[in-house]
Formats: sequence, structure tokens, C-alpha cells
Amino acid sequence: MSISSSLNAGVMGLNVNSARLSTISDNIANSSTSGYKRSEVDFSSMVIQQRSSAYSAGGVRVDTYKDVAARGSLTSTGSATDIAVAGRGLLPVTDSGGLTSTASNRDMMLVPTGSFYADENGNLRTQSGLFLLGWPANSSGEVGNVSRNSGADLVPVNISTSQFTATPTTEMDLGINLPADATAAGSTTGDYNLPVEYFDNLGRANTLTFEFSPVVPATGSSNQWRVEIYDSAGDPAVSIGSLDIEFSDAPVSGGRILSATASGGATYDSATGAISLTLPHGPVSVNIGRPDDSQGITQLAAPFSPTNVSKNGAPIGDLKSIEIDDNGYLQAVYDTGLRRTLYQIPVGDVPNMNGLEALDGQAYKVSGSSGNMYLWDAGSGPVGGVSGYSLMESTTDIAAELTDLIETQRAYSSNAKIVQTVDEMLQETTNLKR
Repeated sequence: MSISSSLNAGVMGLNVNSARLSTISDNIANSSTSGYKRSEVDFSSMVIQQRSSAYSAGGVRVDTYKDVAARGSLTSTGSATDIAVAGRGLLPVTDSGGLTSTASNRDMMLVPTGSFYADENGNLRTQSGLFLLGWPANSSGEVGNVSRNSGADLVPVNISTSQFTATPTTEMDLGINLPADATAAGSTTGDYNLPVEYFDNLGRANTLTFEFSPVVPATGSSNQWRVEIYDSAGDPAVSIGSLDIEFSDAPVSGGRILSATASGGATYDSATGAISLTLPHGPVSVNIGRPDDSQGITQLAAPFSPTNVSKNGAPIGDLKSIEIDDNGYLQAVYDTGLRRTLYQIPVGDVPNMNGLEALDGQAYKVSGSSGNMYLWDAGSGPVGGVSGYSLMESTTDIAAELTDLIETQRAYSSNAKIVQTVDEMLQETTNLKR
């Protein structure tokens, strides 16, 4: 029994070292494969019920697994769509079948890194045929409430290089000083005009003109102004709103708005300091400042000075480049300077990273051993941030693998020697019968 158990142990030793040699071969072959996670072997002994009078060799068994939790170094590249997770976590991807199937029927996989490029349809994919998934953002760049326990809200990331975009103007800020001497008796300064360009829903440029007319009294100073607002998109000679402003000359609040009254299609909110206008493309809020506020429109003994006039919105522009930040927000950069958030790329995590099922192309799939997946915002919770212009190197250490290769070779030879010795001993036993 001891001799046969020795033979069995020797054969098992040959098998497990053959398995170890396979993992070493795979690791060395993929030493230059971006995102490759090295394979590991785990030897464990087997014990047969022992008797005090004899010992039976139980042998050895082996378990192989991918060390998915290991993190490779990040290398810089020249492509913004070369993406890697800088820390724990994996990126969600799908195959070509997932482009047209519903989210519930889609094969969702996870990768640590990927060199993505836009295909003929604008979908970001790798050379191996894996398509990047993300949450689409609305026109304001917000994702909203999404499912994080599944990929139900994920969609293939699509970047059309021929797309145009325009952002309408919805807000303006007027930082202006009006000359105080213009409201004094005898003043002949006249009106002051301030044209401000804005953009409609189609990216066309129009102009709002603010006409400031001082109220000149017979004596003293009125500290009052009449403001008429004209829109070039309509009849430029017809006012779309009026505003009567009175400024304070008190010791502390001198030069600041005392009161403001809107009329003729405009409304003024003293709590926010904003005028609400209705333009052909939609509502626009013009911030002139709150009463007793040093910001916005002031009246001081200085020349007419539009010191801080700003607005949002942008004209029509061509897509120039794509960038992704550490939080996983994929942004389109247009030649007008506009940056627009298109998608948010989440980072997937599971309780047991090494329990993920390995697939082709450095991809992994959730299994019963890995636990359920949760999609985190990049850089939050236990997961790392998303790094653009980067790829993750293979976790293979060539020097360590070559050392393991020599050890495996010696172990295999030793187990082969066991089998040879047992064979010779069995031959001797057979010869005893002759």
C-alpha cells in the first residue's frame, strides 16, 4: 500500500507541476499585455487516514486562479481614450452583441484598462472587440439617479466626431458702475448703452442692449436711472423690459442699489438680484445685484465702466477632442472652447476580486465566488480614480517567473524520479516470485 501511494503521490506531483508550468508560461507570454493579471497556483496537501504501523502518501492537489486584485503600474500614452483604473476596481464593457441588446440581456464584463478608439459608428471599443459602457449625462452634464447594483442604466459610450453643439444663453451677470454725476442737476451726459451678445438654441448670436438713462432733477441729485432693454432677435426699436433703479447715498451703503422696479415684460427679484426676461429662445436671468449689495450695478463718482459683464452659452462648434477626468466624467471639447460632459464612466467592484471569472481580452465576469457587483463613482469609496492617457502594465514579474520556472523544473524532475524509483521497486518485488 505504501509503494502504490508513493506512485500515486509522484504522479500527482507531476500533474500539479505541469499545471504550475502552464501558469508560468501564460504569465511570461503576457508580460507585455496591458491589463494582464498574472495566474497563480495554490498547492495543498491531501491526507489519507493514517495507521501507526504504516504511512500512506496522500499526495497534492492544485488550485489555479487569476490574481485580479493585483495592480499593475500605469504608463502614460498619447491617447485620451487610453483608460485605466488607478487603484481598486474595473471598467464596465460589453461585446458587440451588447450594442443592440437590452441591458437585461447584455453580457457585461469588467476590464482593468483599455485602449479605446471610436469605430465607424462612433462607439468606443478596443481592438479585441470590447465596448466601453457609461451613464449618459443630460444637457446640464448631470447623470441623475442610476442603478448601481446592475448595469441596467449603462449604455455604450458613443462619440460622433462629426457632431455639432450649441449652448443657449440662460444667465448673464452685469457688473457696471454708473457715473453718479450724471444724475445731478444740470447734467448733460446723456444715455449710456451696453450691448451684450447672447446665443439662442440654434447657436445664433444676438444682442441684448441695455440703455441706461439718468433721471436729471431740477436741483440736487436724484440717484435714479431708467433702464430700457432691447433685443436684436426681435424689433430692435421696441423695449422688451424696463427697470427703474434708485441708488443709496447713505454713509455705509452709498453707491449701492436702494430699490429696483421692473416693468414692461421684465420682473425683478430683490432676493436674488436677478431680472427675468423672456427671449424668443427661452427665459434668461440677468443678475444686476441685490439691494445694498456691493456686487452688480453700482453708482459711484467714476466713469461709466462695464467692469464685469459675463454670460453662459456658446455658439455652434465642432468636436475637437475627448477627455476623461479622475472622477470618470468623459467630456467633449469643442473648438469654441466649450466643454460638455457626455458620460460618466463608473468603476465596478466586487467583494472577492480573485473570484471573478476570467475571459478573453483581459476581461472578467461576475461569478458566484466573486460576490455581487457595485458600480461606484470613480475615486469614491474603495475604488480608485479613472486615469486618461494611461494604460495599466501587466502584473507579471519576469524575474520572479523565471525563478519559479527553475523551481518547477526541479520539482517535476524530482517527482519523475519518485515514479522511476517506485517502478524499480515494483520490479524488484515482481522478481521475488521467480
